Amino acid sequence: MDCSRHIASEIDDSSIGGKHLTSNYMLSLALIFLFCAVGPSGFSQAPVFSKIDPPNWWTELPDPVLLVQGEHLQGTQFSIKNSDTTIDLVRTSPNGHWAFLKLDIKSAKPGSFLLEARNSAGATSIPYALTTREKPAADPRGFSSQDAMYLIMTDRFADGDPDNNRQPGMTYDRNDPHAWHGGDLRGIQQHLDYLQDLGVTTVWITPVDQNRETDSYHGYGTTDMYKVDEHFGTLADLTALANDLHARGMKLVLDIVPNHVGPAHPWVEDSPTPDWFHGTKAQHRLAQGNFRALMDPNASSRDRKDVLDGWFVDLLPDMNQENPLVAQYLIQNTIWWVQETSADGLRLDTFPYVGRQFWHDFHAKLITIFPHLTTVGEVFNGTFAMPPMLNSFFAGGAVRSGGTTDIDTGLYTPFDYPFFSVIRDVTVRNAPMTGLANLFRQDSMYPHPDRLVTLLGSHDTKRFMSEPGATPEKLLLAFGILLTARGTPVIYSGDEIGMAGGEDPDNRRDFPGGFEPEESSANAFLSARRSTDEANVHNAVKRLLAVRNSVKALQLGKQQLVQSDEDTIAYVRGLNLEHGCAAGQDRVLVLANKSDTTRKLTIDMNETAMEDCTRSKLLLGDKHSVQISSHSISANVAPLGLTVVQLR
Repeated sequence: MDCSRHIASEIDDSSIGGKHLTSNYMLSLALIFLFCAVGPSGFSQAPVFSKIDPPNWWTELPDPVLLVQGEHLQGTQFSIKNSDTTIDLVRTSPNGHWAFLKLDIKSAKPGSFLLEARNSAGATSIPYALTTREKPAADPRGFSSQDAMYLIMTDRFADGDPDNNRQPGMTYDRNDPHAWHGGDLRGIQQHLDYLQDLGVTTVWITPVDQNRETDSYHGYGTTDMYKVDEHFGTLADLTALANDLHARGMKLVLDIVPNHVGPAHPWVEDSPTPDWFHGTKAQHRLAQGNFRALMDPNASSRDRKDVLDGWFVDLLPDMNQENPLVAQYLIQNTIWWVQETSADGLRLDTFPYVGRQFWHDFHAKLITIFPHLTTVGEVFNGTFAMPPMLNSFFAGGAVRSGGTTDIDTGLYTPFDYPFFSVIRDVTVRNAPMTGLANLFRQDSMYPHPDRLVTLLGSHDTKRFMSEPGATPEKLLLAFGILLTARGTPVIYSGDEIGMAGGEDPDNRRDFPGGFEPEESSANAFLSARRSTDEANVHNAVKRLLAVRNSVKALQLGKQQLVQSDEDTIAYVRGLNLEHGCAAGQDRVLVLANKSDTTRKLTIDMNETAMEDCTRSKLLLGDKHSVQISSHSISANVAPLGLTVVQLR
């Protein structure tokens, strides 16, 4: 049959001959189309494989669901050759571009097998690998309050391989703050000596997924969730970085983005299922940062959906985690990255914008496989109005209401963005130090306040040194509190040398010394090449980290607030704070002064965690100013200064 001529004739007859477009007639026409597509004896073209997610798997892990991308997959029979693995077809897309295949690997042995697809026009096959999972040596160790974390935006830190800077269709221009600048995974690995010498124990890197867009250097607009972006290097580069960190006793935190993908992702124009996203490119909600709607039982469904179903910045397609296939894909993808890299922890992007049920299932599955893996969730809507009551709603370890359902997210900890706001308020906005005390008084809202990841800033905020009124001395006071207070501190790359930077993208300037040519310019990786201001801040932060890393009370201790006023605050860190020094536990007293004059602080130790302490050892501050008696301790604290005393 000449299909094109026959169809044209039928359509022409319908308009010229006066045929009515009845349902029976339209069905007949559809059958002609189908006959022409597959031919009189079946399909006209054999199936084609172009991609499988995940690209490989491990025998000891849960059964995977493969997302197969290709052509002519509808109506196709799938089978497995050379393996005890069995397969169940879950579904295929009507256009034949996608198929979901559930594997049963319980009886499978490690090795490669052939996945075959066959229709009447022919067959195709592709190899697939199941390997033995390396454990327990390669299991994640998890980050905790014992660590000092360091945030690196990979593209802006160091260029270790200039050959990968220019990628087809991508803009590489170090003078353009929105373009790719060349930082990569090898660049990070080449400067681990610098980080270790500083006192960093854990490195958090921004997402490494492929981002094939001209201005997606930051990594948050993925176009392939199973590839390392070519600008950053290869999967081998990522595993080499992880291995080097682990060999040094350090840890790796990966940045995971289950909320959305980039606008250039192939799914946007051709989705595996009709409801793969919340909405479509043409019609979708704009994501709102009204997180209160998620905890308010009186909030409307509309307000909750504006948070959970909206497209972030009206651009990034929002994944529909309520679709079980989407949830399976996202959880499986995270398992794959952790297993491939032996990453120790995860930073979870845009945490409140994803439903609580997904997070509960996500953590339940991952912790079953990786018992020591820890996660930190980004609870931040771009404002300074993030009270602990709201932030704590997302913490794991407590069942909280999400609309009409009580669910524990399972999250190890959220970031402490309330601390970020308050520490800037008291150091550069002339707010009273009692504001910090009031923040600490609300720690009871968290199941685990000691886990909170505290920060002075991040790649999403203006740099501390670009705040009006900021000075290196105020920055160091903020660092002093950050590195002695409860929680897991994170340092945004460059803050340790006092880098400036306004709003995004100015806050993402290149780290000095990480890019060629550097022979005639500053190089903050080398002590001899730092400016005086850079050296002063760097050396002070290094001293603070050395103290923190050597004193268990500052890493693992609880916190007791003992005094605060307009300009000063005093708190104690230690184990078993309900008892004094008589219990045999050391105590660490931290005294901070934000005024421009020296303040003498006298603390009554009776009925505090310092009761019965009789000996002192100065860790930071003026060694001649500390005096301890049987009931009190006093010290002169310098302007914009910090005094830290170990008590026994």
